[in-house]
Amino acid sequence: MSDAQQFDLLILGGGMSYVGAIRAAQLGLKVGLVERDRMGGTCLNRGCIPTKAMLETADLLHRVTEQGAEFGLAGGDGITLDYPALGKRRDAVVEKHVKGVEFLMKKNNVTILRGNGTLTSPTSVHVSGGESGEVDATGTDLILATGSAPRSLPGLDVDGDRIITSDEALKREAVPARVAIVGAGAIGVEWASLYSDLGAEVHLIEYLERIVPLEDADVSKELTRIFKKRNVKIYAASSIDPKSIERTKGGVHFAVEGRDGKTRVEMETDVILVAVGRRPVTEGIGLEDIPGVEMERGFVKVNGFMQTGVPHLYAIGDIVPGYALAHVASHEAVVAVEKIAGHDPDQVRMELMPRVTFCRPEIASVGMTEAQATDAGHTVKVGSFPFRALGKATIVGEVDGFAKLVADAETGLLLGAHLIGAHAGDLLAEPTLALLLEGTAGEIAMSVHAHPTLTEVLVEAALAVDGAAIHV
Repeated sequence: MSDAQQFDLLILGGGMSYVGAIRAAQLGLKVGLVERDRMGGTCLNRGCIPTKAMLETADLLHRVTEQGAEFGLAGGDGITLDYPALGKRRDAVVEKHVKGVEFLMKKNNVTILRGNGTLTSPTSVHVSGGESGEVDATGTDLILATGSAPRSLPGLDVDGDRIITSDEALKREAVPARVAIVGAGAIGVEWASLYSDLGAEVHLIEYLERIVPLEDADVSKELTRIFKKRNVKIYAASSIDPKSIERTKGGVHFAVEGRDGKTRVEMETDVILVAVGRRPVTEGIGLEDIPGVEMERGFVKVNGFMQTGVPHLYAIGDIVPGYALAHVASHEAVVAVEKIAGHDPDQVRMELMPRVTFCRPEIASVGMTEAQATDAGHTVKVGSFPFRALGKATIVGEVDGFAKLVADAETGLLLGAHLIGAHAGDLLAEPTLALLLEGTAGEIAMSVHAHPTLTEVLVEAALAVDGAAIHV
């Protein structure tokens, strides 16, 4: 390795780790980054950005065609979907931001080594099969950030045509007339919402007892109500019988079975979209040859500073336990880099990580659900307030949903916040900050919120914690 390229920090994987690369450069480190595909990883190229661009079109189409007349817009019935144009805009949004990341790498003098990276030691990588040719690189420290790929289920063999994942769904040139979505977590309900607004017949199948099962039970109940109103057909506590799957001329025929063994529904759809989560990409990168790295179900075990059990080797993002979210990976990358640079960052605290699901209406949450807080030993008090009581929600024309705050009954400390409704993701920033600062529901209630805004749902929910909400 005497002729290997030398860096202070070497990063394997160019997804949201690019944020850490920039921070490292700001701190004076010489940074090398290995990436076999396009910069930005899954989020930018196949996940967050392209799907949200499509969801934005779906929401606009809904508002114009379904609500246009109410808002005084004539001719809304004449608006139709141009799916190729949607795809062109989606791809342009992605391309703009990929180029933006490339620019930031160049601006911060981050060396990009393009090709497949394989660990040759805890702090060195061999790069091959890409534009950079055969390259050896080594760093004083190394961050693993190889990301994730869609999961499937036994018997649901993805063929890219009739049985697909979100990756293949993005590449389709038309909206399927009928789609069955397996998995009603964040990915599943986003695609269910998207396809429903674009005119598809949607069947949503979830193995657990309720859709969005990781969210607060009240949020799950509200989304179920709204989806049913939108004619999304929900099959909770159910799964596809893999033996029943039969590819037909028009699509795929199969049976959905209830876990109770009492229900069985035969159906045919154009496609089955498997949305049961993502798996860490930790195979084939040389990890098995690095003694001391602890693994658990394919994930790399790390401490709060993202350090593995091997000195100078760190891991971040979807390959470590925790929320597989882009902003979580970005935060983990910065914490790792600041630790490497000799700073004193706070450890990553997963309980402070915000989560947003971009279905219609949006879901946003941070901290503990009511059930989790109770299970953790808290005596809780809860405040909830509906969007439909807000003047701004009526103006916007999006009145479904609510904000729910979970607080400790003795101290008033905020333990969790759960929203479902218009712009829920944007509204989540306030309770996220309150959790970080160990704030109380009462302090949110004391903070004056401008009128008329959607943020008023938070102050009313905070007041409701003590039974003092005004507009109910």
